[in-house]
Amino acid sequence: MQPPDQSLRVLAVIGSLHRKSVTRSIICHVAERLKEAGCTVDVIDFENEPLPLYNPDTAYHAPSFPALKKRVEEADVLLLGTPDYHGSMSGAMKSFLDHFWREFAGKLFATIVASHEKGLTVTDQLRTVARQCYAWSLPYGVSFSESSDMKEGEIASEPFEQRIEMFVRDISVYGKLLAQQRRMDLAGNEAGFLARHRK
Repeated sequence: MQPPDQSLRVLAVIGSLHRKSVTRSIICHVAERLKEAGCTVDVIDFENEPLPLYNPDTAYHAPSFPALKKRVEEADVLLLGTPDYHGSMSGAMKSFLDHFWREFAGKLFATIVASHEKGLTVTDQLRTVARQCYAWSLPYGVSFSESSDMKEGEIASEPFEQRIEMFVRDISVYGKLLAQQRRMDLAGNEAGFLARHRK
């Protein structure tokens, strides 16, 4: 368990540039619920903080990159929200994920997908990124349909509200466990996949 004075740090990433995005509405709702659960939440909204398409020749030299990298490094949990575009994550989300890999190791990925078709392939793609970057992911993702689960930007479905409640609880519980173990692994000298990340 984390020390009582150190709250779980969640970086919530809104992977939609649409002004009336339901993804944004749900990520902000979950962020507020996590704050109520005692977490510290930092929200990245690419509509207000544009992130250029990933280019390995220029990305790491961009003036905005050091601050973004620091926010990712400080996070214990990555809360990732994206619309389902043709069975895949949004370009904004993919570009964000492409900028990082070492910074994700040992951290928890929690995913939300706005989809008319359950968002299973998108959820699997986000889990694949987590696996490739030595991160953990919750054993389930939350998906929702704007037509049945939302109304005027608000949750309109009791089953969806219950899924969100479970999601917030599990992020808080398992995020803390993994964050504590990650710190111990980085500070220790035992063999393990985080050994390569020790400074």
